[in-house]
Amino acid sequence: MRPTLAALLPALLLLGVGGVRADAVEDAQRLMRAGQAQQALDLAERTIAAQPRDARMRFLKGVILVEQQRKAEAEQVFVALTDDFPELPDPYNNLAVLYAADGRLQPALAALQTALRNDPSHRAARENLGDVHLALAIEAWSAAASGARGDTAALQRKLRLAREIAAPPDAGRPG
Repeated sequence: MRPTLAALLPALLLLGVGGVRADAVEDAQRLMRAGQAQQALDLAERTIAAQPRDARMRFLKGVILVEQQRKAEAEQVFVALTDDFPELPDPYNNLAVLYAADGRLQPALAALQTALRNDPSHRAARENLGDVHLALAIEAWSAAASGARGDTAALQRKLRLAREIAAPPDAGRPG
């Protein structure tokens, strides 16, 4: 799953709802890029306090919280966004990333399916859906292998290949 800041910030530009001044969002993004996450979060919270329905700044707040490893709080932000703006795909995609990272694959799958119903061409959600399907396949094949009798060579081959694909790009490989 790809929850990196660089990948998430362009999605902010797609969130065209809400009345957040572009300057405040841009300022918070600038602070994030400069490594000043807490200052960016402070700005986001001040802006949201003044304009609670501003989806772009709320989304950015969730991204900042993810970057700060405050995933439970980020999840709350994204859930609230899906409640208030159910038509937006990005909060669902980000929720799916958080769910999958926590091993909650079925909720991740449901969130990605909703994101894609809202925007069938959402590239990140499509890629993340593939990752979730692969993780589910690994779970199923692992369960099958643990209870299998007889020749499991084909099953073991599937598991090995799937785990190789699912491994982070730098895992076990020289950089």
